[in-house]
Amino acid sequence: MISPKIQDLLNAQLNREYSSSYAYLAMAAYVESESLVGFAHWLRVQHREELEHALKFYDYINAQNGRVTLAAIDQPRAEYKSVFEVFQKVLEHEKYITRSVNEIYGAAEAEKDYATKTFLSWFVSEQVEEESEAQLMVDKLAMIGDSKGSLLYLDKEAKKRE
Repeated sequence: MISPKIQDLLNAQLNREYSSSYAYLAMAAYVESESLVGFAHWLRVQHREELEHALKFYDYINAQNGRVTLAAIDQPRAEYKSVFEVFQKVLEHEKYITRSVNEIYGAAEAEKDYATKTFLSWFVSEQVEEESEAQLMVDKLAMIGDSKGSLLYLDKEAKKRE
């Protein structure tokens, strides 16, 4: 069984994951409106991953005889200056999620809640991958600058993400 403090932190993270999913879907809508369907695909994959993450928190809270509490999700940002700005925001957001997961892990460690630490270990590793993928996109977009041809090539490559 989890403590009330850990339950609150896990519920907050569950809601962050849903909010992340919604934000990535809004980003996908923006880039798709710019005819960048490969980047939209990349972001839709990210959207689905965040939904899966939210459900992992949902299931864990329930498995620990806790109570899931869903919160309202704010309307996500809909407009950006460029696809480069979109992926800068993706990277910034993934760093925020990493800090949040680490905070919960630290609280579980302080409470000697080994089950929650074990559960969160997967998320700690997952965030390394999430930040790495986002950083790679930011780096590639920075390299190509204003080259429309390179942007279209990278858009085609982004569509290959599974």
